[in-house]
This record gives sequence, structure tokens and C-alpha cells, in this order.
Amino acid sequence: MSIEISSLTPGVLVETRAARVSTQPAPGRLSLRARKPALPALGAALGLSLPERIGQRAAGDGIEAICLGPDEWTILTSADGVAGLMAASAGVDQPHSLVDISGREVTLRIDGPRASDLLTLGCPRDIDGIAVGEGRRTVFDGATVVLWRDADNSFRMDIWNSFAPHLAQLLDVGARELAAESA
Repeated sequence: MSIEISSLTPGVLVETRAARVSTQPAPGRLSLRARKPALPALGAALGLSLPERIGQRAAGDGIEAICLGPDEWTILTSADGVAGLMAASAGVDQPHSLVDISGREVTLRIDGPRASDLLTLGCPRDIDGIAVGEGRRTVFDGATVVLWRDADNSFRMDIWNSFAPHLAQLLDVGARELAAESA
């Protein structure tokens, strides 16, 4: 069972002509650790082909996964889907670990014409180097985050709960500054 512990509730945090930042409803979130030989069986059990290249994403029916490392994935599903995925993976006869981390993180959506500019205010990574449909683990103002690029000007940022208010405030200030620049 997941308990939401974030002080941020779903909704728009800031909206300017440059960018909009909003808190997303909490998905079911799982952390998978496994080696390559286990991937076919795990993929069959979970209902999608797990991506093998870091940053690559895959989606199935009500499930989305991103490869974060050579043996690490984050899997998103509905909150109600977590138990089913946990049960399905329990039947896989290959060494692996699947852990419910649903309560650990908050997801912010950042979109708008200057969304990538907004992200560069706190992220050393080349944001435009992240292709649409991919993602990366990186840092934003010193906090570890996962960026999902959903469209040219639309991103999701997964942040640990303890850092979320701080990063949300930075994104709020940044969105207002970018809007003021173009006024």
C-alpha cells in the first residue's frame, strides 16, 4: 500500500507564457533491478518488452518503463496495477528485485514554449540532447531527478518527496523570470 507524503498536491503550480509547471497525480511506481538474461521472462510477466539502452522507454497496456542503468528500470502503472505486477514478477524464475516505490517520488510536468530553457536553469545536462520518447536520470539543483521527454516542449520530472518543494519553488521562479525576459 502506498501513502502519499508529499506536501504538493496535483494541480498547476505556475503558468506563464514561457512555461507551465504542474504536479501530476501519483502513479504506481516500481523499481526493477535485474540482469539481461532475466529480461525476456520479466517482460513477458509485466506485459512489455523492457528497454535495454539507458534512457530508452517502452510502453505496454497501462504500463511504462524507462531504463536508468545497465540493470535498473523504473516502471509506471496505475496505483491499482502495482499489486498485479508484483504478483506477476514473483512467478519469474530469474534473479530480480521489484520494489514498490510509489510513495517515494512526486512527478512534475513542465511544458510550454520555453520548457527546455526552464530546465537548463538547474540542470547541467543538454536538455535538447534528450530525444522525444526518451528520458534520463540527472540532477536538478543538486537533487537527483528523472526527466522524461514526452514531446518537444513537454517533460515529466520525477523528484524524491523531500526535494520536491524546493525544486517546485525554483521552477516557479524560473518560469516567471523566463516570462519576464520575453515581456
